[in-house]
Amino acid sequence: MTDNILDIGSLKKSFGGLVVIDDVSFAVTKASKTALIGPNGAGKTTIFNLLSGVYDVDSGSIVLDGVDITRTEAHDRVLSGLSRSFQNIRLMPHLSTVENVMLGQQATSRGWRDMIYPLGILPKNRWRDEAEAALADAGIGTYPGEVVANLPYGIQKRIEVVRAMVAKPKLLLLDEPAAGLNRVETDQLHQLLDRVHQGGVTLLVVEHDMHFVRSLCDHVVVLNFGEKIFEGPPDLVQKDPEVLKAYLGADDDKEDVANAS
Repeated sequence: MTDNILDIGSLKKSFGGLVVIDDVSFAVTKASKTALIGPNGAGKTTIFNLLSGVYDVDSGSIVLDGVDITRTEAHDRVLSGLSRSFQNIRLMPHLSTVENVMLGQQATSRGWRDMIYPLGILPKNRWRDEAEAALADAGIGTYPGEVVANLPYGIQKRIEVVRAMVAKPKLLLLDEPAAGLNRVETDQLHQLLDRVHQGGVTLLVVEHDMHFVRSLCDHVVVLNFGEKIFEGPPDLVQKDPEVLKAYLGADDDKEDVANAS
């Protein structure tokens, strides 16, 4: 019996003649909060797209909670316990907050009757009740009927996390969840993710904000040019010469990481 919720083995992905992910292997321990970091173009979002089934794997393996999902369809990966948010918000701006969350519930359904719930045809149903409860638990229960396009960016980011959570994942992938948020919004997101984690969900987070990474995560994997160059606790990231050279770069960035400790 493994303690890992996710095992990535020798993963490779190319687009044309360009190798984007080159023999990457790492594991995510159950109940952990792991960060996947690296400079722009390092391959972080590509890893997420391979894990969630957006891209096909060229070679290597992806094992979720002991089950090989390398060739599994994206929808079935959700059913297996993997859910994600995206770097750019992918909410439906013309729908209400609660309707957007209900779309996350729809991802776990196969029945055609379930497809009508987010459309508002049945104003009272189990899905809507569960979506409203999830929003309230996340501290954004005052906006269920509000059209998403009218809400602040930070609220939209948290709604996207709630939408991913109603699929009841074992592993939640978060692609730059703190990007574009101010300090108050970042703190609110941090509190939400702590609550999600305390509920038994393992987190894998792509993020550039090192202060956020160090305060949230207990393990870090670093990519550069599609290769893994470091893996270990956040406290050691700032001390690794390869990380300082490849990811942090400028002296100002090094000072930022030092101040985050």
